[in-house]
Amino acid sequence: MEDLAAQRSGRGAASSLVERLSFMQTPSDLCAHFLSHAHGLSAPPLLHVSACAAGTDALGAGFRRVRDGRVDFMLVGGTDSMINPLGMAGFAALNATSTRNAEPERASRPFERGRDGFVLGEGAGMLLLEPWQAALARGAQPLGELVGYGNSLDAHGISEPHPEARGAALAMSRALADAGLRAEQISAINAHGTATPKNDPIETLAIHRVFGQHARNMPISATKSLIGHLISAAGAVEAIAALACMNAGWVHPTLNLDEADPACDLDYVPLVARRYAQAYVLSASYGFGGHNAAIVLRGTEAALAAG
Repeated sequence: MEDLAAQRSGRGAASSLVERLSFMQTPSDLCAHFLSHAHGLSAPPLLHVSACAAGTDALGAGFRRVRDGRVDFMLVGGTDSMINPLGMAGFAALNATSTRNAEPERASRPFERGRDGFVLGEGAGMLLLEPWQAALARGAQPLGELVGYGNSLDAHGISEPHPEARGAALAMSRALADAGLRAEQISAINAHGTATPKNDPIETLAIHRVFGQHARNMPISATKSLIGHLISAAGAVEAIAALACMNAGWVHPTLNLDEADPACDLDYVPLVARRYAQAYVLSASYGFGGHNAAIVLRGTEAALAAG
């Protein structure tokens, strides 16, 4: 009885919570519940655990609920932290991370001939989704408009994409169809761009399959070259990067792209940012286990004017 009483005391409860929230036992929905409690949100939170596609899936799921009139608004995004011994060891065991340890600032090299894996980053990104007119009515200035979402599950392998890029191509095609757009209407792409030997050529193949000749007309940026791979948070943060670039009238560079892999034969905006007006940007994320997701973002009139 004394032990039970101690566990129910403040100190005992805190100790129990710390033990329960060890790395292997941390609930994936912890952040969503904290945000709900902090802001007094009564609707049940939704959680996506689709690996590196989770942030993009979260945006897409929130977009559909707002568009369908099921909710007035959705707070959506992604957060993750894999920079810990187990997280690092797991990715290293899969040969997914770069070993360019002597030059960490040059280690993330998406689409580059000498790439050898991604660099783990850490962070979070959140966006508020609401109907356009509702945002204007409350005096908000929208950053842009989410107009289409598509996802797929090819289930080819745990750590490698489908060799014919079926899942990635299907997710992008579905996002375009959901937006009611033709491939040639997309101005630019924010790529998944992990810098792994397997991902980058397959992502390039998927873009060729979906966009045909237009694939060579679009700038393609890899945000992970700037900030590393944020895993579940990647898609949300990269969507924010795409919106920021659209509003400024630029496409950000893909760093460390000194010499492109011959299998990666598109315009990846090497090394230097480029002035570029964008009407629509597609942002894509592809995760372990065959998870694939893509969204289409529309720029504001101010963004087009800035270009």
